[in-house]
Amino acid sequence: MSIHLSEQELLRREKLRELTEAGINAYPPEAFPINISASFIQENFSAGNADDPRFKNVSLAGRIMSIRDMGKACFAVIQDFTGRIQLYIKRDEICPGEDKSLYDRVWKKLTDIGDIIGVTGYVFKTKTGETSIHVSTLQLLCKALRPLPIVKEKEGEVYDAVTDPEFRYRQRYADLIINPHVREVFVKRTKMVNAMRDFLNRHHALEVDTPVLQNIPGGAAARPFITHHNALDVPFYLRIANELYLKRLIVGGFDFVYEFSRNFRNEGMDRTHNPEFTILEFYKAYEDYFWMMDITEKLLEHTAISVNGTTEVTGGEHTISFKAPFRRVALFDAIKEYAGVDVSDKTEDELRNLCRSLHLHVDNTMGKGKMIDELFSAFCEKHFIQPTFITDYPVEMSPLTKKHRSKPGLVERFELMINGKEIANAYTELNDPIDQRERFEEQVKLKDRGDDEAMFIDYDFLRALEYGMPPTTGIGFGIDRLCMLMTGQPSIQDVLLFPQMRPEPKPAETIKEESE
Repeated sequence: MSIHLSEQELLRREKLRELTEAGINAYPPEAFPINISASFIQENFSAGNADDPRFKNVSLAGRIMSIRDMGKACFAVIQDFTGRIQLYIKRDEICPGEDKSLYDRVWKKLTDIGDIIGVTGYVFKTKTGETSIHVSTLQLLCKALRPLPIVKEKEGEVYDAVTDPEFRYRQRYADLIINPHVREVFVKRTKMVNAMRDFLNRHHALEVDTPVLQNIPGGAAARPFITHHNALDVPFYLRIANELYLKRLIVGGFDFVYEFSRNFRNEGMDRTHNPEFTILEFYKAYEDYFWMMDITEKLLEHTAISVNGTTEVTGGEHTISFKAPFRRVALFDAIKEYAGVDVSDKTEDELRNLCRSLHLHVDNTMGKGKMIDELFSAFCEKHFIQPTFITDYPVEMSPLTKKHRSKPGLVERFELMINGKEIANAYTELNDPIDQRERFEEQVKLKDRGDDEAMFIDYDFLRALEYGMPPTTGIGFGIDRLCMLMTGQPSIQDVLLFPQMRPEPKPAETIKEESE
């Protein structure tokens, strides 16, 4: 199979051949000792502490991002995980003897931007005041065979920045190299997850793992991915939610459990949807959805401060405050306010006619729950910028939720809306096995009408409920959407290291060769 190489890629392979012929291993197996980072030097070095032992004999490694040749000396910039630092490389310093080939041949002719090197030396300030490393030894650690996209910088301004989403999402490894701010997004994502985990651990919750491959794709209304287990010769589903397994653990005697789970839904992709995504779900016995609203406020306030040092974040053109408490609005009240209609007592046929009169796409496969959801999505979501709990949903929309204690036809459920999008969904959990069976059977009727997102009946879960599940509340957070808010990113693909994309077409040369 042929590989089409650009002129630059051919040139770098030729340099690799010359390095090998010169006896230089471009991919040495030995470890390179590192005793400092670029950011530590930049943040802590000054002319006044140049004699500090930490800066007298530094050893660090990184990727070459620029080279400025000055004949028998040069300046270069390398980038490690923490940032960038300038190097001053003088030929007679790194080649003190007669043999100057390390500098003249290896460094000047066979080294490129993108190569990874290790250096030792001492830190100093240049005449222009830039913190730099005066290099005393230099070693090639990895020869890059593909050139990086060129990003030009001058006087602090960036030119020709690589912004093409197709390139950035498909080649995230290159995106991380040439756009250092992208790395900060994923560092913040980890801080966010760690803050949430720390909060739950301090409240004595137990982190658990539940199956990704499931016999029944339960816990949500969504279209699943289907696979096949060869040894058992049965179909399996990638999980769409971990809810039913976590509630099995509540049945089993755990009183507070949580899981960060990777979920999969065979649905569309857009700015806020990816077929593979992360959910945090947690369940607490002997509490209800009022308790869940209170702890959700505290959790998100704690998380915002941990990630950004403040309860306020910027979401597009809005400043969003995670300072508790959050506003609470009943679902029907929101629809009445923003759609101008009262749907609280409408039949299914009346709802369908109403939606059509409002130019919403509905069909005969959709029950009352889906049509009410369409109304809310079309007319209400965009208005809830600050964190708001939308409460008290119709029973048809919530097959796993306990009926409301004082409002007939409704259930004790809330969705947390922020910046016009759902971030979390929570219930007072249904623990009546007879009621739960009837709700599942209603879902089967919807599936028979053509609703491919309706729930399956999970008979094992019903069996678990028959052993008795204590009063419980549970919640699911969309971690990717929450990360978008915490980091100010406009698209879910910007907070996923490797978002799903269409497969790349094979190079024309390869296709041609294979056809021959």
